[in-house]
Amino acid sequence: MLRMKVKVVGLDQNTMVPVVVITDSDEKGFIPIVIGPPEAQAITLAMEGSKPPRPLTHDLMKNLLDALGAKVDRVVISELRDETYYARIYLKTRDGQVDVDARPSDAIALALRTDAPIFISEEVAAKALIASKPIDDEEMEEFRRFLDKLTPEDFEKHLH
Repeated sequence: MLRMKVKVVGLDQNTMVPVVVITDSDEKGFIPIVIGPPEAQAITLAMEGSKPPRPLTHDLMKNLLDALGAKVDRVVISELRDETYYARIYLKTRDGQVDVDARPSDAIALALRTDAPIFISEEVAAKALIASKPIDDEEMEEFRRFLDKLTPEDFEKHLH
């Protein structure tokens, strides 16, 4: 397994759909994963450390796990089948380890809220990991300016 981290959440420039980009720790390889607008917002809020006044779905999941004495041990993006990613959430419970099927976006949003590590399987790495090319500073600065202007409404208007 290869440990990953969330690099950025943004919009695919061609399709204008939300994408989360995960990268290895050295940022030598990355995987873009298409996600829905609510999950994009959930991941972004967790990355920013924002706490909504009422729990959102992934906050509720964390609260339920805490109340039951379970802990997210890790999440693994385990498969890539028919251009769809699959993930597993591994929980430590009083009765031992349990793993649960999940969409990668939900697994990532929960991992960020629980400080759990994110991994990809060797199979996913072999099929989907894209080698990073060096990005010049001007290109990165332009991308950051673009991301700074994004709002949740930008995701919604491209769904219809």
